[in-house]
Amino acid sequence: MTSSEKEVETPRGPARVRITEPAGPPCSQLFLGHGAGGGVDAPDLVAVHDAAVAAGVRVVLVTQPYRVAGRRAPAPAGQLDEAWTAVVRAMAVRETPLIFGGRSSGARVASRTAPTLDAAGVLALAFPLHPPGKPEKSRAAELPATIPTLVLNGDRDPFGVPEPSGAVEVIVRPGAVHDLRKDVSGTAELAMVWLRRHGWAQEF
Repeated sequence: MTSSEKEVETPRGPARVRITEPAGPPCSQLFLGHGAGGGVDAPDLVAVHDAAVAAGVRVVLVTQPYRVAGRRAPAPAGQLDEAWTAVVRAMAVRETPLIFGGRSSGARVASRTAPTLDAAGVLALAFPLHPPGKPEKSRAAELPATIPTLVLNGDRDPFGVPEPSGAVEVIVRPGAVHDLRKDVSGTAELAMVWLRRHGWAQEF
């Protein structure tokens, strides 16, 4: 396993990426984005990163330009998608299955950009279905109905839990809120089961 960090120029300023290569040839590559006010060191992202690398996945953790610049308030959705797209195009490895993922806001970016960037799958952690207390403002349409997608949400998440539909699978984590800290290792293992089922991670 080897890890490196670098900055990638995007139309919205430099993004930061942390690339971890598995011990052998990668089964797939997983790009992971952070939540609106957080970073790539969130417990669920760290757990998924570690489990995926151990299962032969090349993992790229993406820090959006607004966070690199020291701002906590997220950029508009279009700017997040634009920066993410630039990073993927710069860092993706050809001929290796491309999986998008992230938590909360990062899950939304991954879901919105997956169809145009030919992602094979989407891993959505704590997908924020709606703003707290506003279920009428659903974001369910952002989930890509024709791309294999796994949503992992807590049953106590005030941002809601999407319904499974089309190629979108939903696993509800009992007792977990939006941060998915409760049994985070179990959440990561569920993600690995899904990756292995699609041939995107090694069987042990």
